[in-house]
Amino acid sequence: MATQGTASTSDFIKNLGKMYGTYTGGFIGFILFLAVLEQVGVPNKILGYLFVFFTLAVYAIIGVMTRTAEVSEYYVAGRRVPAFYNGMATGADWMSAASFVGMAGTLFLLGYDGLAWVLGWTGGFVLVSILIGPYLRKFGAYTVPDFLSFRYGGNFARALGVIVLVACSFTYVTAQIYGTGLIASRFLGMQFELAVFAGLVGILLCAMLGGMRAVTWTQIAQYIVLIIAYLTPIVILSTTQYGIPIPQLTYGQAIVDITAREQQMLATGLTTAAALKPHIQPFINYSPLNFFGIIMCMMVGTASLPHILMRYFTTPSVREARQSVAWSLLFIFLLYFSAPAYAAFSKLEVYTNIIGRDLTAIRPWLFSWGELGLIQICGKNAGSIDAIVAACKAIAGHPGVVRLQDFVINTDVIVLSTPEIAGLPYVISGLVAAGGLAAALSTADGLLLAIANALSHDVYYKMIDPNAPTMRRLTVARALLVVVAVIAAATAATKPGDILAMVGWAFSLAMAGNFPALVMGVWWKRTTATGAVCGIIAGFGLCLFYLVTTRYFPGAGVKYFGMTSLTNPLTGAPLVDIAKAMALPNAMESFPTLAHPMANKVGWFDLNNINCGLLGTPLGFAVIYIVSKLGKEPSAEMQAYVDDIRKPRGRTVLEERTT
Repeated sequence: MATQGTASTSDFIKNLGKMYGTYTGGFIGFILFLAVLEQVGVPNKILGYLFVFFTLAVYAIIGVMTRTAEVSEYYVAGRRVPAFYNGMATGADWMSAASFVGMAGTLFLLGYDGLAWVLGWTGGFVLVSILIGPYLRKFGAYTVPDFLSFRYGGNFARALGVIVLVACSFTYVTAQIYGTGLIASRFLGMQFELAVFAGLVGILLCAMLGGMRAVTWTQIAQYIVLIIAYLTPIVILSTTQYGIPIPQLTYGQAIVDITAREQQMLATGLTTAAALKPHIQPFINYSPLNFFGIIMCMMVGTASLPHILMRYFTTPSVREARQSVAWSLLFIFLLYFSAPAYAAFSKLEVYTNIIGRDLTAIRPWLFSWGELGLIQICGKNAGSIDAIVAACKAIAGHPGVVRLQDFVINTDVIVLSTPEIAGLPYVISGLVAAGGLAAALSTADGLLLAIANALSHDVYYKMIDPNAPTMRRLTVARALLVVVAVIAAATAATKPGDILAMVGWAFSLAMAGNFPALVMGVWWKRTTATGAVCGIIAGFGLCLFYLVTTRYFPGAGVKYFGMTSLTNPLTGAPLVDIAKAMALPNAMESFPTLAHPMANKVGWFDLNNINCGLLGTPLGFAVIYIVSKLGKEPSAEMQAYVDDIRKPRGRTVLEERTT
């Protein structure tokens, strides 16, 4: 029976190329079919439904076909995923709604300063391949806390690993579910709160039935959708504007045109020097410290994120784990190399097609985003021409055309609305929405699996009931998956305001909590269990404290912990007058909204709270080093295991230990 299963699996692996090739062809055929339907006059709303439901149905079918009742298949896809396909699955796991929907929007808004995110997120994979990924594969664990428990003997290190994992994955998964809600509410015309739970069904169908095995094969399908969806609009725009279908090559020309248009808008009174942020000027939004801080936190955070490290547990060998990191880097690079071009083309389209347009001639696509509160003109939601004209008339001396300072667009809308801004066919907008949905679903799958696996494998099986039979373990894993998903969806339905900040927080928390213990555990044999436990508590604790205090208890931070105002990167002036703010009646308010005068605007060393990993990580390393030096060194057996982890050949450490 086992031999038969193995034979069918090897046939399956051999035919992967043929299967995904057919799938890609089918998807392109489906897009062309919808393009024909659009020309025939089928309403846009129906096209939107077809796009979303077709792609969700494909993911659900893959999920059902690859369902499993084997523990190693559920947790690590049976460790048989070839490097190339694992790289693609990691790419999809990595391309979250924040990357797909938010990244180009951030570059659109911040210009040069937005590059910090791209540089950090791409560079992180170099750290994974050099410092951590292959060694965890050689160790042979199911989860990151598994490694911590073995290396630092006992369940205390495992429990800390689970706490860090849940803290960073939960903030991140909430952002993904928010992304699915945003797309579904716009393209299916549903209420946002309902759309969030509709997206959840798609996520659960896949992860619940087949665990890591189902998620892996679905993520490859999702990567194909999201990369086609991301590149299509900018290849079309690049070709129509500059005659070359490679947007990365025409990006420079687009920036020259943006700079020229910026000067023209200043000359014709369509903007003021105060409202215009030049696209290519550095350090307008972040001081150099915070700019390089974001690069550092995103890089190290990437190398510490449990749901990414988990992907390297699924390859057949250590060598393939390394190759797989290289493939992931290529697949991620394809999108990130295009994001700055996407932002530039979007900005050019906004500056030429929207700014300077007569208020009565605004195109109707704007209103569907305006009704959701995501585009504002003259300070009011752009829901209809009458609403826009009335709002602008209220401004003294308004010229009757859209000026740059009148137009406010939510960064998450840039990618989704670029095809509409540029006047491309609706089928392209639907394709981009399907891509955004694929990005959000694939990452949410990976994150929910990481949380549920940690709770079922590390907490339930390793700490509560070590004798649990296989079926019970998998039932517990599936039940926990649903519970965590529903809590995350309920959190996302409240529309938390700091969605990009939430993603940033996840990285800093992972960096401070996981990175020192993982790196020291692999690279310094002398690291002791007490040292690692103290290091995790100190680093993660400081990072969490800085985040929570500066955002939710700013008054207490100033009064008791010596925090001062952050400064404006351009002028160096304080963002808040602390003396005045502390005299206000709401100065000491807990859990204030972002409207609070000091929320996110106070701290130490002029450091944004998104960079709290810069405080926690060095402290974590220092504590691990000092406490380990003071204690008794680990046993000779453990030191031999650590040596073994760094040898690429041979059986995994866990296999050798159990035989």
